[in-house]
Amino acid sequence: MGGQVLSSVELFSGGGGLASAMHRSGFRHLLVNELERRACETLRANSVGPLVDGDVRAVDFTALEGTVDVVAGGVPCQPWSLGGAHKGPDDARNLWPELFRCVRETRPKAVLAENVRGLLRPSFEPYYSYILRELALPFERRVDGEDWRDHDKRLIKALSAPRLGDDTERYDVFRLPVNAADHGVPQVRRRVFVVAFRHDLGFGDWQPPTPTHSETALAAAQVSGEYWDRHGLTPRPPVVESNRTPDGLQPWRTLRDAIADLPEPLPDRAEHPGWLHHYGWPGARSYKGHTPNELDRPAKTVKAGVHGVPGGESVLRRDDGSLRYLTVREVARIMTFPDEWRLAGPRGEQMRQLGNAVPVLLGEVMAAAIHRTLLNTS
Repeated sequence: MGGQVLSSVELFSGGGGLASAMHRSGFRHLLVNELERRACETLRANSVGPLVDGDVRAVDFTALEGTVDVVAGGVPCQPWSLGGAHKGPDDARNLWPELFRCVRETRPKAVLAENVRGLLRPSFEPYYSYILRELALPFERRVDGEDWRDHDKRLIKALSAPRLGDDTERYDVFRLPVNAADHGVPQVRRRVFVVAFRHDLGFGDWQPPTPTHSETALAAAQVSGEYWDRHGLTPRPPVVESNRTPDGLQPWRTLRDAIADLPEPLPDRAEHPGWLHHYGWPGARSYKGHTPNELDRPAKTVKAGVHGVPGGESVLRRDDGSLRYLTVREVARIMTFPDEWRLAGPRGEQMRQLGNAVPVLLGEVMAAAIHRTLLNTS
């Protein structure tokens, strides 16, 4: 971490992916909030910041007003996830209103929020557009008993009216759908970020980070043999195919890129000496809807389940065709956590924390872009 240190408040911190990214990007946490007991243990074990554990609804942020550069958080995804009940705004776990409350109470210069791509589904589009408008005008509060649709009508009217109010109470909002693989994460993970800057700062023309890696470049590296040479392997037919012209980007990082230097895990759940959370787990198999990860592609999306989640998200096919489960350390590598990151709880809980996390590298890309922008504040 270098350069000027800015301040942050983090909500819904989970296993600490975004919190770690914020710290690495030059932010100092004034407050970190998380509800789940095991995730809190993980945050404490890694000294993430001043932790306030418990329900975010009970946290008072007013003492931090005027001191916060960024409010950040991976808003709980269950209301919007493809694997959930799809209740959206009617789900009790919809905590966007708490993010907006934190913004009102702290008046940060910027906001960074992450969520699943499920928010972009047509059925949720009206509410998601409402979320963006509410972040643009967080002080145009929804009153008790008011339906969100009626509140949205007021927001639309206020946003279309001449700007006569306080520009410190308005935000310029940007919606950023991303694939983590396009930013160097060895995993196909499609998410959406929301970034907002306080309007008085004059960043309405902000440009988000652009992809640095591509599938096209990976295909080219496999065709040319550069990829196989890098891993000391005899050239093979490309696993990834692309007919697109070269784009000048770096190759997508693959599962092999992420874990090649790790030793083969020991059997019988024995921790490998010198490697934290790196131990074998029995029973890996493949069946319809539960296909394994291939070494020479980015990993499949890590989900908040245990070793048997549908889709085989933590099953690996070795070069000889045999199968095994990925270790917790290998999944942490896929999520770009540092090797010293210690996860609390039993294996299933560790995997759940990883599946719910923001990949550290992806979070760092977004946080660093915001950090650079805020340093230009006049």
